[in-house]
Amino acid sequence: MTPHHLPILIVVIHLISSFIVPLLGWWRREAAFFIALAAVAGSFVCSAGVLAAVLHQGTIHYRLGGWEPPWGIELVIDHLNAYMAVLVSSISLVVAIYSRKSVEHEIPERFVHFYCIFLLLATGLLGMVVTGDMFNLYVFLEIASISAYALIAVGEDGAPMASFNYIILGTIGASFYLLGVGYLYIMTGSLNMADLSRLLPDLYNSTVIRVAFAFFVIGLGLKIALFPLHVWLPDAYTYAPSAVSAFIAPLMTKVGAYALIRIMFTVYEPRFSFELLPFASILSVMAAVAIIVGSVLAIAQSDLKRMLAYSSVSQIGYIVLGVALGNRPAIIGAYLHILNHALMKGCLFMVAGSLMLRVGMRDIFRLQGVHRTMPWTMGAFVIAALSMIGIPPTAGFFSKWYLILGTIQERQWVMTAVILVSSLLNAVYFFRVIENAYFEPRYAHDGGDPQADVNNGEAPAGMLLPTLIMAAAIILVGLASGKIIEGVLQFAVPGNF
Repeated sequence: MTPHHLPILIVVIHLISSFIVPLLGWWRREAAFFIALAAVAGSFVCSAGVLAAVLHQGTIHYRLGGWEPPWGIELVIDHLNAYMAVLVSSISLVVAIYSRKSVEHEIPERFVHFYCIFLLLATGLLGMVVTGDMFNLYVFLEIASISAYALIAVGEDGAPMASFNYIILGTIGASFYLLGVGYLYIMTGSLNMADLSRLLPDLYNSTVIRVAFAFFVIGLGLKIALFPLHVWLPDAYTYAPSAVSAFIAPLMTKVGAYALIRIMFTVYEPRFSFELLPFASILSVMAAVAIIVGSVLAIAQSDLKRMLAYSSVSQIGYIVLGVALGNRPAIIGAYLHILNHALMKGCLFMVAGSLMLRVGMRDIFRLQGVHRTMPWTMGAFVIAALSMIGIPPTAGFFSKWYLILGTIQERQWVMTAVILVSSLLNAVYFFRVIENAYFEPRYAHDGGDPQADVNNGEAPAGMLLPTLIMAAAIILVGLASGKIIEGVLQFAVPGNF
């Protein structure tokens, strides 16, 4: 194996393993977990190898079947998607370790099926990241979406309806995206991203090309749950099994945001949405509203997972705002927040899953004193919560700092205020959880799940260790933010900025 083949292995390892899991899983149930774990570990190694190769030699082009683009399918790995591939594969690995006890507790009858679909979801997400073809991005987008629909549907009461709503809105979003792809093909005869970036500038005055871009923004806006296109997300994250929430919340919307960034900055030139049409201005307003409304709605929730779901609506606003501001600090802040939010939200949903296992419920106002029986778990929650608020030296502070610098550079004082006010709102709903967990009388197990193992204290090691890894990563990434920016992210910002 040479480094040249690593791009395709990132995707193929998951895809092949997803077919092996049900075959060996029927023979021996535990084999499903170990195959999935080996697959995500192998993909992580390949992703890390690709990132190292990109840092050493620049963009990597991998042509399937030896066919030259634009006729053949090409995988293209640059600094941005190498960074995304490492993010997706590392989160997948940590969640895979975490998932075993959680799945056994919540959906034991779906154990083998879970890992089969889990690997298909990872296949779709990584395929979206590495592809250099617009239509193949759609194919992988739908592989990921259909897998997510299935995983959400096997959750608690309300999950089938949540999944159905997600299917309807997700299909509408995919249809918009596919219409955009069709319009580009009609006008250019090409689906290769690099080829499109060469052909499109001469066609920017075409109504068809402009409508195609609008379709991409609407379609991916639905996929990433950008307010007011977010209505599928709260129920999906709330009712999904805990391991599923811990997987899709950090990754699904972030990879969708990556796809939007790729289209805005690679397929189309940045000047298209910043100078020729007011798309960036529209997105910045939508993002600002998402940041505030998502935070306010999070305050109104008493269910911990639902609170985290609305918080995700707000956090997507940060990423989109950074992209829409269109200057170097803001874009670096958006890229950094993709990583930071994935770590923060993954950790928080892992904590929610551990509470479901040990306490049997997740009502914020009935978690009094839970820190006594689950000190490490709640410690991880505090670290992630402080990062969401933006307290240094946690990771969340640094991405918000760059976003604020971006608003100042553009003299967008309203956007500066939006970020600062939202941090205060974040403090309100996260400190409410911390207050109940740490400063109220000892939790009494009243009305929770009678099956919950409340007397065993901390979460099992298989769930606690991944949660602590995520919490540690939040601090380490915060401390290493400068090196991440200098080593990777500065090269991912388009030269126009």
